[in-house]
Amino acid sequence: MFRWYVVNTYSGHEQKVKHNLEHRVVSLGQQRAVRQIVVPTETVSEMKDNQKVTVEKRTMPGYVLVNMDLNEDSWSLVKGTPGVTGFVGASNEPVPLTQDEVNRLLHRE
Repeated sequence: MFRWYVVNTYSGHEQKVKHNLEHRVVSLGQQRAVRQIVVPTETVSEMKDNQKVTVEKRTMPGYVLVNMDLNEDSWSLVKGTPGVTGFVGASNEPVPLTQDEVNRLLHRE
């Protein structure tokens, strides 16, 4: 069953981890086990050189969300990805997010 899991990464390396994980999914033939990898962001306006600019800010620094069918192979795939420090939850049993948590994290206003 596909569920969303939170993966811990080195802070500032979220996009690199996403890229590495996407590459490993394809190279190891795990497309059926991993559906989506997301670095949660939100669009914010800030002032830079007296100009208002729109930028993407990470809402969860150090974390990446992965929609996957958790099994031994997919677990090993994620854990073996460079930059990944582990799953959120017990070390041998990651805790999936509830649908409400997923909606809140992915659809921030």
